Order: sequence, then C-alpha cells, then structure tokens
Amino acid sequence: MRKRKLKARLIATSCICIILILGWFSFGPPISGQAANTKVVTVGLSSPSKGESAIWHSVAQTAKKKYNITIKIKTFTDYNTPNKALKNGEIDLNSYQHYAFLNQWNKTNGNAIVPIAKTYIAPNRVFSKKYKSLNQLPDGSTIAVANDATNESRALFVLKNAGLIKLKRNTVLATVNDISANPRHFKIKELEAAQTARVISSVDATIVNNDFVEPAGLTAKETIYTEPLNKDSEKWINVIAVKRGSQHKKIYREVVKAYQTAKTKQLFRKYFGKSQIPAWDTTLK
Repeated sequence: MRKRKLKARLIATSCICIILILGWFSFGPPISGQAANTKVVTVGLSSPSKGESAIWHSVAQTAKKKYNITIKIKTFTDYNTPNKALKNGEIDLNSYQHYAFLNQWNKTNGNAIVPIAKTYIAPNRVFSKKYKSLNQLPDGSTIAVANDATNESRALFVLKNAGLIKLKRNTVLATVNDISANPRHFKIKELEAAQTARVISSVDATIVNNDFVEPAGLTAKETIYTEPLNKDSEKWINVIAVKRGSQHKKIYREVVKAYQTAKTKQLFRKYFGKSQIPAWDTTLK
C-alpha cells in the first residue's frame, strides 16, 4: 500500500513539473512591472541644435512617464535623408521640416510621407552688417537668398511682406521670375542656403534660414526685419511626420501629445526666445 501511495505521489509530482516546464517555454519567464508593455519609437532629427535636443529629451521623459513609450533619437546631417529613412522604415517619425519642404519632397517620392502634428514656426529674418533697417537700404542693393525651391520662395515672400517687392497673384512657390514689381531695383543674389550667412559682409542684406543663423553667430544686432506670421506663413510651419499608412497609430498620437505641452512651450522660450515659436495653437492673421 505504501509503495502504491509513493508511486502515485511521484507520478503527480512529475506531472506538475512537466506542466511548469511547458508553461515556462510557452510564455517565457515572468516579467514584472511595465517592462512587458514597453514601446519604442525612433525619431529622426536633422542636425538638432542644443535647444531642440533639450526639447526632445523632455518629450522623451513625458512619453515614458505618461505613455510608457521609449523615444530614441537618430540624427542626420542633411534635409533629404530623414525622409528617405522614414519611407524605408528605418525610423518611425521625423521632425525637422515644414509643410512646404515636405510637399515638394512628396511630389517626387510618391507622397510617401504624411504630417501628423505641428511643432513650431521659425520666422526668417533679414540680416545686415551695413544697415540698421530696411528703409536704409539704397536703391539697387544686393540681397542674398537661398537658391533651393522652398527657401528661395520663402525669402521672396519675406521681401513681399516687407513691402520691397510684389509677386504675381496666386504664386505658391515663388522664384525671381514671379517678381511682378521691384520699384527699388534690388538685385536678388541666389546662393546655396548655407552661404547666405557667410556672405553677410559682401552684400547689403541677406535672408538666412534659421538653421544657419546660430552656427554663423548672427544675432538680433544684425537683424533688420523679421518675417511676420500671417496667411503666407502656414506652409512654413514645421511638423512631425510619419510614413503614409501609419498616421492613425495610437502610439504616434501619444508622442504628439507628449510634445505639445506647456513644458515644451517653456523650453522654446528658454532656448529660442521669439526665433522659434510653438505652432500647434498659434493663430495666423
């Protein structure tokens, strides 16, 4: 009788062990806390400044705390690779471009990228080392602008809003050929975008993309005009973008929520003052 009971216990114990072992391999080792639900989103940035890096560090902290999302940052050094990387699935989101640039890129890349949120707008400025205001510019002055399609257009709209030139009606992407009036006979010098800051001493005025202002050491001292925020400004608002087909994913909407906060606004004021303005709730007149 004792042998039968012992044998029964051994069989029962063996069955329990087998069940536990099968359970281990079927479901893996137990995971404690939130680690089991960890989500990772890789965001592409282009040559981020100190301020932009600080903002995304803050966003990453918020995303982790509120949504258990781990944000990883991948940096690029040019304007085209972040979109190619997004299209190819190498990153999940990117944040570096405005609507105008994205629309132009999409035209030759199958509309592969979709904007899902506004981030900021950085008003372009006119700089000069020779003059203190636009009114001081002599007739026939040389003004440098970027020669790529979107930034040249933006520079010409800056001159239009400053009252220095007029553009043809219904112009969307302006070139020098779209100038319909130039009463003071300004000479528009088209240069590669990075060169617009470097030639400041050899031209009368220059319009510099904000990405090149800080590296060139330009400050408010050399600023003689700032681009106004109006109906012409919508296309210059920077965005967070995703690969088409992913725009409705909850995890990406949560990253947007982590970005569009009062804390992010505070960091914009701290690092950029009025040179970069949060755009998700800005009203354009």
